[in-house]
Amino acid sequence: MARISPTVALLAGAIVLGASSSAQAEATGPMLANTCAGCHGTNGQSVGPASPIIAGINRDVFVDMMKGYQSGDIYSTIMGRIAKGYTDDEIEAMADFFNAKPFQPAAQEYEVALVDSGARLHDQFCENCHAEGGTPLRDEDTGEDEEDFYLLAGQWTPYLAYTMSDFREDRRQMPRKMREKLDELLAGDGEDGLAAIFAFYASQQ
Repeated sequence: MARISPTVALLAGAIVLGASSSAQAEATGPMLANTCAGCHGTNGQSVGPASPIIAGINRDVFVDMMKGYQSGDIYSTIMGRIAKGYTDDEIEAMADFFNAKPFQPAAQEYEVALVDSGARLHDQFCENCHAEGGTPLRDEDTGEDEEDFYLLAGQWTPYLAYTMSDFREDRRQMPRKMREKLDELLAGDGEDGLAAIFAFYASQQ
């Protein structure tokens, strides 16, 4: 049997490692985003109500949430393990990719009778932080995000309900102002008020 010299073996190993490093360095936003499609749909357009639509997501919000999943500051059942597999540069690349994709509201059913009261309650309790009904805020001339925003209007209702449950059960830290507004809402309108706000968001199709 022919023997392979140590020099040849080392050179071969270096070539393989170099190719691997090159492939890893060339990972792009679209390539990385493909791994998200199983839960969040093609280009971030989720078709499963338990997984949020992330197409059009604000890039800073995306980065902050991924970092929160990595550190465990944001409660999750799956995302914590997934997020730990990405570098900072890869997270930034995915943030740019998803931010550039158009947001398509979820086609879902909702209680039509609750929409008007939900719009009123949103204006009263949520509008200051989630402007224009929780829609993406973009500069018309540049297309750039005007400020950080969360995708609420047109988002899947089950996902919003699960997330709200995480906040209320202290599995996820609730900002002080949000807690104050939520307490006011529940004191005055109860669970029906929260359901009405969800209906309002779902109606934004």
